[in-house]
Amino acid sequence: MSDFPARRTMMVDTQVRPSDVTSFPIIDAMLSVPREKFVPTHLREAAYAGEILDFGNGRGLIDPRTFAKILEAADIGPTDLVLDIGCLHGYSAAVAAKMAEAVIAIEDTAEMCAEAEAMLSEAGIDNVAVLEGSLSAGAPKHQPYDVILIEGAVSEVPDAIIDQLKEDGRIVAVFVDGHLGTVKTGYKSDQGVTWRYAFNAGAPVLPGFERSPEFSF
Repeated sequence: MSDFPARRTMMVDTQVRPSDVTSFPIIDAMLSVPREKFVPTHLREAAYAGEILDFGNGRGLIDPRTFAKILEAADIGPTDLVLDIGCLHGYSAAVAAKMAEAVIAIEDTAEMCAEAEAMLSEAGIDNVAVLEGSLSAGAPKHQPYDVILIEGAVSEVPDAIIDQLKEDGRIVAVFVDGHLGTVKTGYKSDQGVTWRYAFNAGAPVLPGFERSPEFSF
């Protein structure tokens, strides 16, 4: 049987800490959440690899280094309400839940939501609500959010998502342009969102977050 706790520690020591992620809440959360339980069975042996895990249908779990740095950019606090868009089987929501007051996690299929709910329950995490719906629509019923995490790459962020972010809130996304990926943090004010560069990374583009087609006449 694989020694997953040892692999988890190695993941943090070789992928997270060397990437200048030193926040204790992030380190503690990533050490305590069993990443192998939040992936399909055939991917468990690769759960702690430093790569994107392919869930099929163009979806993938972001690699540990990138995810940790996204959390650092988001600066989640203990009173924050977090919207986690594209949670897959719930790993990202589980980690965020260790740092936040509550997490609303969105997936676009009943099957994926059921998997996430089961895994979160098994892990004893009770401050996450998993909702089924269009990823690009978010979860307006529970807005406004202090933090919005987008678990995949985007060409653009729909206004419907921006509208759900609280003033003074943060949104973090991987923006792609061709083969290049740039993680940016958006800070919302009464004048809109100001995006700031965080670091370079790649991720699969989430459905509904592709660039709108341009029409020419």
